[in-house]
Amino acid sequence: VPNFVFISTDKAVRPTNVMGASKRLAEISLQSIFNHQIKDVKNNEYTKISMVRFGNVLESSGSVIPIFREQIKNGGPITLTDPKITRYFMTIKEAAQLVIQSSSMARGGEVFLLDMGKPVKIYDLAKKMIELSGYSLKDELNLNGDIEIKITGLRPGEKLYEELLLSGNPCTTKHSKIFRSKEPFVKWDKLESKLGALDNYLKDYDHKNILRIMKEIVKDYSPEKGIVDYVFTMTE
Repeated sequence: VPNFVFISTDKAVRPTNVMGASKRLAEISLQSIFNHQIKDVKNNEYTKISMVRFGNVLESSGSVIPIFREQIKNGGPITLTDPKITRYFMTIKEAAQLVIQSSSMARGGEVFLLDMGKPVKIYDLAKKMIELSGYSLKDELNLNGDIEIKITGLRPGEKLYEELLLSGNPCTTKHSKIFRSKEPFVKWDKLESKLGALDNYLKDYDHKNILRIMKEIVKDYSPEKGIVDYVFTMTE
């Protein structure tokens, strides 16, 4: 395989949950593998491994827009965890094009960051979707409105805002919307044994040691609470 591109996420930066930490763990592992493989290759016959980190993609399966649209269709309410929460967004077409263009610039080991523009306030997005659907917002200023926005509170491990950078300032590339970041990683001779231990703990569903190993590798991983897994807590 001459060129391998890993799709990462802004949640990999200073993660507060396992999803974000596992993405950062994957970044670290790939950086480590790339730097390890180039030591012993001949004639430059190695896989160019790069990572592309960006935020939310509009209309994707994980986007809030299809969820909000369905909630509006059902007459509301729209559920929102916090009125101050913000997220980065880009279109599917734009994300796909920038990922391909990033891969063409890869030499190996890079973490590319896509310019996501300004973060969007999700509360404002919900209000706009209500208006564009032909309804009015129901709140304390308009008790006769159609659709209410219900604040449910931040979920465990959820951030008010996301970041794209972990360390330092990003370097520009020949593309105005693609940046390169130099991120710290663990050398393979130290990482390999930790990944082996992690694999064994995963097989045993040893949640406490899984989290311990992940925190050892992903230095900026700081879970806010204990294990928040409904299946695990019901069977414990």
